[in-house]
Amino acid sequence: MATKHIPEHMHARRETNTDIRPMRRPVGSKGRKAGGPIYVTRPLLPPLEEFLPYLEEIWESGWLTNAGPFHQKLEEALAAHLGVKHLSLFANGTIALVTALQCLRITGQVITTPYSFVATSHALLWNSIEPVFVDIDAATCKLDPDRIEAAITPRTTAILPVHCYGNPCEVDRIQRIADTYGLKVLYDAAHAFGVSCKGTSVLNFGDLSVLSFHATKAFNTFEGGAIVCPDARTKQRIDYLKNFGFADEVTVVAPGINGKMNEIQAAFGLLQLQHIDASILKRREIDHRYRALLSGVEGIRCLALPADTTHNYSYFPILVEREYPIARDELYRVMKQAGVFARRYFFPLISDFPMYRGLSSAASDLLPTARRISSSVLCLPIYPTLSLDEVDRIVDLIKGAGVSGILGDVRLE
Repeated sequence: MATKHIPEHMHARRETNTDIRPMRRPVGSKGRKAGGPIYVTRPLLPPLEEFLPYLEEIWESGWLTNAGPFHQKLEEALAAHLGVKHLSLFANGTIALVTALQCLRITGQVITTPYSFVATSHALLWNSIEPVFVDIDAATCKLDPDRIEAAITPRTTAILPVHCYGNPCEVDRIQRIADTYGLKVLYDAAHAFGVSCKGTSVLNFGDLSVLSFHATKAFNTFEGGAIVCPDARTKQRIDYLKNFGFADEVTVVAPGINGKMNEIQAAFGLLQLQHIDASILKRREIDHRYRALLSGVEGIRCLALPADTTHNYSYFPILVEREYPIARDELYRVMKQAGVFARRYFFPLISDFPMYRGLSSAASDLLPTARRISSSVLCLPIYPTLSLDEVDRIVDLIKGAGVSGILGDVRLE
């Protein structure tokens, strides 16, 4: 059977990504042999022998899905780890986002960003909701609060911001706007596992927050996701919705969907939690190394990390600006030829896809900042088993491409 083509820009937030390669070494172990391909991410896989007892327990119980014991344990463990009151697990982040919109009974129009993975807006279309795109802030790549009010119409019912690259949105300003106009706020927090702002989990802001546990994320359950909510009553409604609307064996209270996480995913998540702190510390070390080495490279800008924030270092985006000798796409090609698979997250804009480009809010002149960022961003490899030597070679490649300008002569040695 032919392999399905997957567009380069798709970062596999909730989808397949052909640039994911498993890493079975524990956090902090040495990277691959020098000269091998370096992918934008590699999912952390704890030692297989640690996972086998979980599988044996599942095999012995025969309980594979439908809110089994591992499912229950993971919900409790994640709520405690993340500092949230209630959390409902899902099979993946997209279904969680679709369900969150159902839970809040969102209709009409929703203000959102064009600079995200396409599932953010697809979830709106699946609920027959019209996305209204608003431009982003040039410094942070997040939804610009200064532009939200002008986009509100009588049909607007909610705001759907994205904590882009795990950096928190301006949650207080967004909430004030929502309160003024009577709007719901649903955060796409796919990138924001473990992120806190001024000591508070960023997942506690808004009416609901949605996480992704896809293999590309800092914390993964192969596929997976969750909705974070503030009270038990809302969690009960979410739990009904993700299980076809069943309240008991014979009572269906809503037109639900099958969004349940299975026991193998949940068991893997419990094991992942034992490694997540070490994993994020390693990501932090890589992030700091990139920043130190790239600080003097003209035309390369690293996005600043906001103050008073605990980060997860899920992504390392750079902006290839006009001062750099070659264009972003040329640098991308040079790196790819040298075996370094950086990614253009997010390119193209959601508003450029066929199902969205006809919307009035998708007009290019309304989204100049998002378009400029999308045409210059490049996310560099970052994952726990990426060695510092590999980081050094990636930076040398970027420097070499800029200095020489001779694309065919740049190679990763």
